[in-house]
This record gives sequence, C-alpha cells and structure tokens, in this order.
Amino acid sequence: MTHPRDVLLDAQAAAGALPVCDHYSGVEPRMRKSLQLQAEMLEEFGACVFDVTLDCEDGAPVGGEAEHAALVVSLALAADPRARVAVRVHPVDHPAFADDLATIAGQAAHRLCHLMVPKVESLADVQQVDAALLALGGAAAKLPIHVLLESARAVHHAFDIASHPRVQSISFGLMDFVSSHHGAIGAEAMGSAGQFTHPLVVRAKLEIASACHAHGKVPSHCVVTEFSDAAAMERAATRAARELGYTRMWSIHPAQIRPILAAFAPQQSEIEVATELMQAAQAANWAPVSFKGQLHDRASYRYYWQLLERAHRTGAKLPSQAQAYFLSL
Repeated sequence: MTHPRDVLLDAQAAAGALPVCDHYSGVEPRMRKSLQLQAEMLEEFGACVFDVTLDCEDGAPVGGEAEHAALVVSLALAADPRARVAVRVHPVDHPAFADDLATIAGQAAHRLCHLMVPKVESLADVQQVDAALLALGGAAAKLPIHVLLESARAVHHAFDIASHPRVQSISFGLMDFVSSHHGAIGAEAMGSAGQFTHPLVVRAKLEIASACHAHGKVPSHCVVTEFSDAAAMERAATRAARELGYTRMWSIHPAQIRPILAAFAPQQSEIEVATELMQAAQAANWAPVSFKGQLHDRASYRYYWQLLERAHRTGAKLPSQAQAYFLSL
C-alpha cells in the first residue's frame, strides 16, 4: 500500500518537520542534565521528542568563549547517536563568532541537527553564516541554520531571511525584541500573558509565522520566563500553536518540556479521526471519499496526515494502524 508521504504532495512541508520543543541550556551541569533527560525521554517515547540546544551565547563566560565551545563539542560528540543536539553560537558581529564556527561546526557538525544563530538582522547575516560553513566543508557545508530574530528591523526582513534555502527555522526573541524598543513596549509584554496582547509583539510573532509558512520553514515560538508555572506555560504554548501558527517552541527549564509537548499534540479524538480517514483514503487509492458525512480529497488528506506526524513527534498515543505508518519509515 502506498505510504501517505509518497502520495500527498508537499506532505513533508517543513511547518512540521522538527520536534515541537527546543530546549536550551548553557551551564555545564544543566547541559549534562538536559542530555540525560533527552535520552530518558527518547526511551520513554521511542522517538526524540525535543531538541537540546547547547548555548554558547548566554552560556559562555566573558573571556571563556573558546573553552565553552570546546565543552559543547565534547558534549555533542558524547551524546546518544539517536539524539538531536544543536548549538547556539555567538552573533555574527561578536568577536567569538568565527572561532565558534571553526570549533563547533568544524569538529562536531556531523553530530549536530542544526546551528542556531542569534541576533540575525538581515539576509546578509544569513549569507555570512552560509559562506563560513561552506568554507569549512564536510558536514558543516550541509548543516541547517536556525535563526533568532530579536528586533523590529529583523522582523521587517523576516520574509527575506526565510527565503534562504539554508534556513530551516526562525525563532522569535521576545526579551530582546521588547528591550530594543527603548521603553516603548512595557515590561508586561515579556510575561506569559502580556506577550499575547501587546499589538507590536503579536504583530512580530505573526510576521515571523507567516514568513516561515510562506517559505516552508518552521516557526519557533519564544520563551516563557515563568518556568515554575506549568499552567502558564501550557496556556502560552496552546495559544502559540492554535492561534498564531507556530509549530515549535522554546523551553528554558526541564519542567517546561512536557507542557509544550502536551500543548502542541493533537487531541486524541483528532488522532482517531485522522487515522480512520487515512485508512479510507488508502482504500480509495487516494481518490475523494465521503467520510462522516463530508467530502474529503487530497487537500484534507494532507492536513490529517500532518496531524498524525505531529502526534508522532510529540509522543502522543497512536492507534496501531497509525503506528504502522511510522514503523515503515
């Protein structure tokens, strides 16, 4: 029987191709604990349900950038081969940027799922990163780039940035975005609730999500700083996923990972409907079908297949018929 991925054109569009959670840590004990938690949850779910991004930008002490880069290389190389490990390097205008790339991408690119570049302001910044990675050659020449947009100027260029073929995902940097407005946006806009009500912040989030979907890239939602409030975390993640079109979100504390997975996972009733519809569509050789009183064709098949893929990436419970789709990949 033809697999849904083979017949549903654009079914693997990037708006769903990555784990829904990207977990950041930069201090050595926390980086080690994050990688251990990732390994434990990999065994629990049978899939890598979140990325671990080892942080050089905020994690490296001033003057200790080279030592920190060497540390993250050693951690990435020692990680479970099934794990998804990334590194956030310093911005392109930072003195440590070139050394970061030479050390991290030069030595560990084959073990990294992507490279995160913060404070990207324009397409020219992406082109600079791309050229540096190409010059390193080997696995670095093919390493996906994720970028963090943290200013009004960067958001203005979101569509150009998303158009670059090397860019896989764009994240929104809430805290720096607010502070870059020099007091014009109040501090409440950095909170779990206020970031969904301030017009300039919401506009920036929508611009990034729209740019990503226009170019088949993954929009990644910003942090929630109230890391001990699981309910606030899940509310924010749910709004990001259901209202703003984000398919991925940052975690800055281990306690935030499971609420993000829960918020981005489809409801069990949706999973069951999607499974039944895939079975009916396959039986009809992907021709239109009448299903529960509605007409469905490849457009809706694609939607429900992507829903099943998201369920798989979040570790949601799948019926045996849906599980079979992923066992065969």
